[in-house]
This record gives sequence, structure tokens and C-alpha cells, in this order.
Amino acid sequence: MEVSRFRRMKDDGNELQDKCRERRRRRIEMRRLAGGSGSGSSSADAANFAECKKVRTGEEASGVAADASPMVGTMSVAGRLRDMEDAISVRPNLCRPGINRCRPVHFFGVYDGHGGPHVAALCRERMHVLMEEELMRVGITGDGESGGGGEEREELGLGEEEEAAKEKWRNAVRKCFERMDQAVGTCVCGSEVYECRCHTVDLSLSGSTAVVAILTPEHIVVGNVGDSRAVLCRAGRAVPLSFDHKVKPDREDELARIRACGGRVVFYNGARVEGILAMSRAIGDKFLKAYVTSEPEISFTRRDPEDECLILASDGLWDVLSNDLACEIACECLREKNPDLNAMPPIGSEGAEALYPSRSASTAALLTRLALGRKSSDNISVIVVDLKS
Repeated sequence: MEVSRFRRMKDDGNELQDKCRERRRRRIEMRRLAGGSGSGSSSADAANFAECKKVRTGEEASGVAADASPMVGTMSVAGRLRDMEDAISVRPNLCRPGINRCRPVHFFGVYDGHGGPHVAALCRERMHVLMEEELMRVGITGDGESGGGGEEREELGLGEEEEAAKEKWRNAVRKCFERMDQAVGTCVCGSEVYECRCHTVDLSLSGSTAVVAILTPEHIVVGNVGDSRAVLCRAGRAVPLSFDHKVKPDREDELARIRACGGRVVFYNGARVEGILAMSRAIGDKFLKAYVTSEPEISFTRRDPEDECLILASDGLWDVLSNDLACEIACECLREKNPDLNAMPPIGSEGAEALYPSRSASTAALLTRLALGRKSSDNISVIVVDLKS
């Protein structure tokens, strides 16, 4: 009798603990979906949670894999330089923002540092975190309020509704880049710059390019500062999703902006802002911040069934390969049934921890090897996203 009573008491206690855990899990889920804004009411949080739950349930009932991630290959090497100043970031299933109807978004970023690796490394550690925070602050796509109107939000509408949805994405990306630029005053170790001993150089002279892509089932959103680049391969053709911010004659708008701010473009080993920086937009570079902005140019592209892959890379690749050639090689490699195992990156390279063998990994390695064979003189970082997988 005593033994059976003890067992019943133990079972009751376990059941109570399970119920407490479930309630706590639901509270955490509702707070996360609220996006941390702190201004929404409890009813709005509950409605947001119900909307997300309904979307997930619908995906499961239709047999769609809600958490399916595309195959991604990466490669990042120092190349012919002694120091490595590039950094890459791959974050599948970054978050489930309301603006994407609580479905997962995938984040990819390439950062090419100058004046040291500090800012690029900081972007690798912080950019996706800031992007997640900004996306989670945005409401459900459509009227901007949580709950209700689910049928109207099944697809982006035309006219004002679609433009309003695009503007929400753009605002989130702009705010992310702005916060990232403000965070350059800290180190990846968590210390303030003036207290940190990780770097002996003046960090006000450091900066980085940044090209990030947010992948959803319907769209590709790209934000870019600097000369790293994102290119979409569609039906075997290259579709540029970003444009380099180099101080060149073909960017007269950038030249005009710099001069309007009181800056100068001096030709010293090429066109440079104040004779120092060869690009007109970047993260960091505090000493040139009056002329070099961190505001990104943003493209919003609707996905198409003919999309084959997305390539993000630093200028170490694009200096020696054109958009068209890179897409031609990538498409041919991705169409191969069996990846070339000899194209796998060496164990010591960044990106060697990716899942191998895969066509996307072989493609990234092949593009890198081709850039090296063409005498690229810079660090080379490549991300290839297989959009057919």
C-alpha cells in the first residue's frame, strides 16, 4: 500500500511538473512572437501567437516542411594575402517573423574587412542577431496588426498593400545596418574599444563591406554596402541583386552624394574618398563617416521557378570573374548529379565544416579555385545557395 501510494504521488508530481513546463513554454513563445516591442497588449500577443500557430498547422497539414532549409555551400580563404579579413555568416531558420506569416527566413552574409578583421568579425557575430530583432518587431504582413485577416494575407497583394509590405522589409534592413554601424564601438570579446586589447590598431580606421540576403519562400531581400556582391542565377542568366559602392565614374550618384556632403574624391592608386577609402559606403570607418554612409541599398526580388542559385561573394571573386561567368559555372556545377569530391575545400579553410559532399559546396569551392587560378590578389569568400533544393 505504501509503495503504491508513493508511486501515485510521484506520478502526480511529474504530471504537475510537465504542466508547469508547458505553461512556461507557451509564455516564452508568446513573448518571442511579440518581437520584444513591449508595447503590445496581451490580447495582441495572443492573437499573434494564434496566427502563427494557424500558419504552422496549415503547413503541417499540407505536407509542406515548415523548417526546410536550402542546401548551402561556403568557402572562405585568405588567398594570396597574409591576413584574413573576410567573414561569412550562414543562419538557416533565423526566425519566424510575423511579416513572413511566421514562417522561417534564412539569413546569409558576406563581410570584407579593411584596416583589419575587427569590423568584419563583429558583423559576423552581431548582424544576424540585429536582423532577427528588427524582423520580429514587424507585424504580420498586410495591415500591420496581429490577428484577423489571415485570408487577405495569404499572398502579397498588389498596389499599396504590396508596397507597404516591401517598405516594412526595407525599414527592418535599414535599421539593422544602422545599429550594426553603431555597434562598431565594441569588440567581439564584448569589451568597449578603449578597454579592449584584442587589437593594437586604431579601430576608427577599420571598416567592412556587408552584403546580406534574407531568403523567404516568395522573395529575396538583399541589403548591401561596399563592393561585396549578390547575384541571382535565373534560367542560366545572371541577375544582379546588388551594385558595388566603389568610387568609380559609373556611380555618378555616389560621387554626387560625397561631394554634396563636402567630401572629395582623390585619385591615389585609384579613386578614393579623401584619398583613403576606395568605396563610398561601408560599416565602420568612423573617421570618414561624414562622407561614407552605412545606409544600405536594398533590393526586393520575387522568386521564380526558374531560379537556380544565389551567389554572395567578396570582391576577391568578382574582381576576376564576371557575374555571367560565375552564374554559368555555378549552374553547370549544380546540375551535375554527383559533386566533384576533389573540389572540396581543405580542412583548414573556413566553411570546411559544412555538410559534404553537396553540389552547393562543390560549387563554392570551384568558384574559389577559379578565382585563385585567375590570380585574385584578395581574400575570397563565397556562399552558394541552391534554390532548387
